[in-house]
Amino acid sequence: MRHLNRKAHLNRTAAHRKALFGNLSAALFTHKRIVTTLGKARYARRFAERMITFARRGDVAARRHVMRYVQDKLAVKTLFDDLGPHFKNRDGGYTRIIKLGTRRGDAAPMALIELVGFDDISTTDTKVETKSRLKASQKKAVEEKVSPEAAVKEEDVAKEEVIATESEPDVVETTPEESVEEPKPEDSKEESSEK
Repeated sequence: MRHLNRKAHLNRTAAHRKALFGNLSAALFTHKRIVTTLGKARYARRFAERMITFARRGDVAARRHVMRYVQDKLAVKTLFDDLGPHFKNRDGGYTRIIKLGTRRGDAAPMALIELVGFDDISTTDTKVETKSRLKASQKKAVEEKVSPEAAVKEEDVAKEEVIATESEPDVVETTPEESVEEPKPEDSKEESSEK
């Protein structure tokens, strides 16, 4: 029976889960907020909050314990030097999960997990990127409030101008003084016989 044996399997082996939560936590400690799926965020929260609790202790044994799971030395240094003292007077609840909606490709529920008290960090890095189906010329047209047909016509005109300039041969006029004399074949035979 599996009573009270509740954990997120997330369709991964135990070693893969350990690495996944360690890497998600390292990214969270480094960037202060990350975007991931809702299921991963819920279980990464439990894992990250345990690591922050160890960082609040701040001793060598706690640092070694955290290094067993979070193997990014820079993230562990940030955790113990910055986050541990920051959360020293807070008893739990170090993270916040905000639901973002569904992902476009597979409709997976997405979430933003962030550290509490770091609201001044810019959110431009954490936006969910949406893939645009517009071509570059159509994007330009949308920005300029021009119809897409006009943008395509402008693009065709630009292509025709490029083709016209490439088809014209470059004629360079040279004067007799600028022409370079080629060595005579007789001179080269004489030089080879001297060697």
